[in-house]
Amino acid sequence: MSRPLVIGHRGASGYRPEHTRAAYALAIAQGADAIEPDIVATRDGVLVVRHENEISGTTDVAARPEFAGRRTTKEVDGHRLTGWFTEDFDWAELAGLRCRERIPGVRPASAAHDGAEPMLRLGDVLELASASGVGVVAEIKHHSYFASIGLPLDELAAPLLAGFGGRLWVESFEQSALAALRARGLDAPTVYLVEAQGAAFDLVARHGSSATTYAEQLTDAGLARLATGAGAASVDGISVDKSLLLAGRRATDLAGRAHSAGLSVFTWTLRPENRFLSGPFRGGGGAAAFGDWRGEWDVILSCRVDGVFADHPDLARGLVDARRRSDDPNGD
Repeated sequence: MSRPLVIGHRGASGYRPEHTRAAYALAIAQGADAIEPDIVATRDGVLVVRHENEISGTTDVAARPEFAGRRTTKEVDGHRLTGWFTEDFDWAELAGLRCRERIPGVRPASAAHDGAEPMLRLGDVLELASASGVGVVAEIKHHSYFASIGLPLDELAAPLLAGFGGRLWVESFEQSALAALRARGLDAPTVYLVEAQGAAFDLVARHGSSATTYAEQLTDAGLARLATGAGAASVDGISVDKSLLLAGRRATDLAGRAHSAGLSVFTWTLRPENRFLSGPFRGGGGAAAFGDWRGEWDVILSCRVDGVFADHPDLARGLVDARRRSDDPNGD
């Protein structure tokens, strides 16, 4: 494959409210190689696409008086959250909600589309991707939590994902979720999401303070274990917080070491606004203004990563293609 893949992060979420049909369709139109749905469940076992199961920040649920009594507080992956949760609604109820921009202060142009579209199911996104010929990078969210309340996402998702005819990757912050899907016979590359600090929730739940940390998993020995773990426990790639690839204005050696271990390397998330850029690449004009995103992304692309998640797929596509032409002016 041509490297790297440009992946529309929740669609073109820099331009439209995330996980909406408009966001996914725009990502495809802007040249994304794949789109990324985050997968959570309703109480009647329908898989819907939301960044989190708590939906007050991305839908109009808080403004719906008929659902005022559903507001509650829960602990999800060790975090105490108050709001409205997908698992407390049937799909028929969620289908009546309308989507909103999650960070309107940073993306007011996207927020202008608030209320225009309903939520989508995973099946809707897979159909759109299939019809458009793009790949799907499906993220299983809060696998341990949903299993604990009788909604095992691996069991619910495996048949739908197996029926998708296009290029498919499956990712999760919980390696156990990827192993469970593989054990169910899902034949797709698995990608383990890695944060810049802490440890994976499934490991913390199992081992407490002695859980292997992300930092330990990213040593040479840790990367080798991820790549060669017994049976379903191995993964095909890692997807890392972009800060792990950056050391000021230079690149770290993580991607090269992971490749040497036999792992593909994805990274998240390319965003051009100052709020999201690392310090050396921020400019003037406030949090919502675009900083030196080209400079930051060039450093990341110099690592020869295999895939980049981008909120603005058109910007990532343009930079990736320009670098490819520069590297190989006589071909592709």
